[in-house]
Amino acid sequence: MTSDSRTRLTVLVALGANLVIAVAKAVGGLISSSPALLSEAAHSVADSLNEVFLLAALARSRRPADHRHPFGYGKERYFWSLLAAVGIFVMGGCFSFLQGFDALRTGAQESHGGYVAGLVVLGVALVFEAGSLLRALLQVRQEPGSTALHDPALRTVIAEDGTAVLGVTLALVGMGLHMITGQVVWEAAASFAIGALLVYVAYRLGRDAREQLIGQAVDPELRGKIRALLADQPEIDRVDELLTMRLGLDSTLVAARIDLAPNIDSEVVELASERIKKSIADSVSEADQIFLDVTEAPPPRRTGPEDRNAPVRVNETQEQAN
Repeated sequence: MTSDSRTRLTVLVALGANLVIAVAKAVGGLISSSPALLSEAAHSVADSLNEVFLLAALARSRRPADHRHPFGYGKERYFWSLLAAVGIFVMGGCFSFLQGFDALRTGAQESHGGYVAGLVVLGVALVFEAGSLLRALLQVRQEPGSTALHDPALRTVIAEDGTAVLGVTLALVGMGLHMITGQVVWEAAASFAIGALLVYVAYRLGRDAREQLIGQAVDPELRGKIRALLADQPEIDRVDELLTMRLGLDSTLVAARIDLAPNIDSEVVELASERIKKSIADSVSEADQIFLDVTEAPPPRRTGPEDRNAPVRVNETQEQAN
């Protein structure tokens, strides 16, 4: 099974769990008039919608490159992940705050049967959410470290399920304290805490998606590896500049400005360039778009005894000719 297939299965498991849980929470929240439970229902609805976004990301990001998108559609994953973050913020976080304020304003009370129904629903939800989270964490263990860390779909599922487990726990505590003390402030506080948690998670996911959409470089360790590979090539005298940008989950652009070693034959420059590109691609599998800006260093132009051994760059020779 490919990485994308495993991620799709993980997202489908999360979607199925969230749909069941959302219905159960909504019904239980309406029966018990529990603000914390209704906040959790909104949370699950937001998560369900986000899983749909992630499925779209998985399907659309693998489309082949075309003339309008020569580097492919890898950044689709980050776009749909950004929409998922917005969904968590609006449908989850904001609704939870509204429920908390409404509970304080109305002082809603619940019947004993409502407490029991709400606690049962939250207990079942906790089991489903934990199962979905374990599925996502299991995939992380199966994937290579870098792939798992950079997959926005997998990161979003883990963030959603982890937040859901914590949110259900907060709702259980809030409802339990409300039942014991008779004070609705505990459930209102749980709704506020759930809302704050969702807003924070939405901010982190949105920030990560934004960084990738505007063109984030690879991590310093990988960048150092690429620079070392270039510096080790016998034809390269110096690496003047190295630029990288992630184009997708397993696609990276590498652009380097290099000076070739002196006295290299101009006829082998192109062959050397192709060999260097292949060397980088073989060592760094995600580097699939490699561009080298080559400055040749031909044998020096001898104009006098004092500078017979002084190397002359191509641009210096052109300036002297002018």
